[in-house]
Amino acid sequence: MGPAWQWLLGAGILASVYWQPFPAHGDKSLGAPEAPCGQLSEALPAYRKITPTITNFALRLYKQLAAETSGNIFFSPVSISSTLALLSLGAQADTPAQILEGLGFNLTETPEADIHRGFQSLIHTLDLPSPKLELKVGNSLFLDTQLKPQQHFLGNIRELYWAFAFSVNFTDSNTTRRQINDFVKKQTYGQVVDFLEELTQDTLMVLLNYMFFKAKWKHPLSCYQTPKQESFFVDERTSLRIPMMHQKEVHRFLYDEEVACTVLQMEYSGNALALLILPDPGKMAQVEAALQPETLRKWDQLLLPR
Repeated sequence: MGPAWQWLLGAGILASVYWQPFPAHGDKSLGAPEAPCGQLSEALPAYRKITPTITNFALRLYKQLAAETSGNIFFSPVSISSTLALLSLGAQADTPAQILEGLGFNLTETPEADIHRGFQSLIHTLDLPSPKLELKVGNSLFLDTQLKPQQHFLGNIRELYWAFAFSVNFTDSNTTRRQINDFVKKQTYGQVVDFLEELTQDTLMVLLNYMFFKAKWKHPLSCYQTPKQESFFVDERTSLRIPMMHQKEVHRFLYDEEVACTVLQMEYSGNALALLILPDPGKMAQVEAALQPETLRKWDQLLLPR
């Protein structure tokens, strides 16, 4: 079947935005940060300036990863791009421009300040509370006690990315690893456990991004349906017998004869959706080559309820 892909481009969903000041050196408290005051006030959301670039970045990164592996691929372009953009705020000389240009931004058309305001707007929009689903996105920095971060850097990441920093002792790698893992476990409600397996003693910083998403399908599978054992094909030669469920429901759907794939859009309860793309047998490479922003726009216009 080849690599699988999926990404989050964002919708108006999520719980609260968090941040807290950089603690005093040696402070090992990793509690949840406080919620900031104030709201963004924009006639046209600033994130509209950066989401096309994030889409391009998502497709470029997927193709790069797909060329290097035959396994499954799962990543969030919002997480990766926002984390790198945050990191550029602490870089010097030509490095900030190189990071942002590596993400695909044209700094002549979109100045650095507009890019960071775009990410600020996007993160704020994702963090808007929703009664029907929960999406929680966060950034954190764990800095060794010997590092002396500049206050304007800490202020910028707090204001623009609602990121917060902790001072930790990386020479005690086991304790620090446990602190970071406990923090991630708490922020993801126990779903991500012991993700950081080891830390070397020469580590000076860990830049962390986490995402938690929970929602129900708008058209859920029947709770009275008994799963049936059927064949799931891992690849052309390998199959497994696993329990499967079936549904007959109205979803947006299309078959793209030119690209040779089936496209299915499934909605969650709330402002979120999943776009599933199934290549025709033997057409994975053709579908991958066709994955361009204009292809996604075309599909969005052609998908019809069926």
